[in-house]
Amino acid sequence: MDVETKKTPDFIRDLNLSVNSLAKSYDYCQKVASAQARNFYWSFRLLPRAHRLSMCALYAFMRVTDDIADDPRPAIDRAEALDIWQMQLNEHLDGNPNSTTAWQGFPALVETVRRHHIPRQYLIAVIDGMRMDLNAVRIQTESEFDQYCWHVASAVGLCCIHIWGFQSCGGRAEKAAEMLGLAFQRTNILRDIAEDYANNRIYLPASLMTQYGIHFHELGLPTATDPLKALVKNQVAIARTQYRNADELQSMVSQEGRPMLRAISRIYESVLNRIEILDFDVITHRARVPKWQKAAIMTYSMFR
Repeated sequence: MDVETKKTPDFIRDLNLSVNSLAKSYDYCQKVASAQARNFYWSFRLLPRAHRLSMCALYAFMRVTDDIADDPRPAIDRAEALDIWQMQLNEHLDGNPNSTTAWQGFPALVETVRRHHIPRQYLIAVIDGMRMDLNAVRIQTESEFDQYCWHVASAVGLCCIHIWGFQSCGGRAEKAAEMLGLAFQRTNILRDIAEDYANNRIYLPASLMTQYGIHFHELGLPTATDPLKALVKNQVAIARTQYRNADELQSMVSQEGRPMLRAISRIYESVLNRIEILDFDVITHRARVPKWQKAAIMTYSMFR
């Protein structure tokens, strides 16, 4: 069925709110970000107000996209919902929405995209990444792993550097942003192995698990096995290398964007530190960065 002729499912209509003024749209997005962004919102506060509001609009869009993919309804309904969501995004970016009602964040998102010249394909790429999560996830190869991480994280990073302002330096900034996104998502996946397994999602490549002699069911045990700890240790080392390789991005983004970039990078690297402290047992405990440490990282990032 052609996307344009599909009827909006009930659970998507529940997300649709009457379009309000631009100021109210930004206020709505800011409330979403402050309530749900966790690690990210701490770093938003390091930006000038206009940039912070743009980040909130971007985050709110990403949050709804993720929520559609994670809704408990059947996968076919969520796939249809993502098609409609993408159609509505394109309509609003084109300036001709067909709906009499729409998600309240669209006015803020559209202005953010236009003001900062964010390529539309990055937003579409994130929606495509969420399509990869609609059914049980079994990633087979490290190449598939990198492709997934690019869609759900690197594409977001590419949006962010447009909001912060950056010098491309012949494409080096974009490559560094992609690398940082891969590091962030690898960190997320390592932290959430047990939770993802409970939701029938295994992001660790099957080829890598076979290499370490790990069976899928071991991800559901009360504690991590020694082979799993060894795999996690290896992936932590890879993530650290990716963070180092992305360091040059600091000098390529604007002065206004650097404190947030430093803060979010340090917070995520601190998750890796916590995983190491836990002796790479990501099954028994979820690696969390305490609020006091996040506050310290923000202060350091602001005045560095």
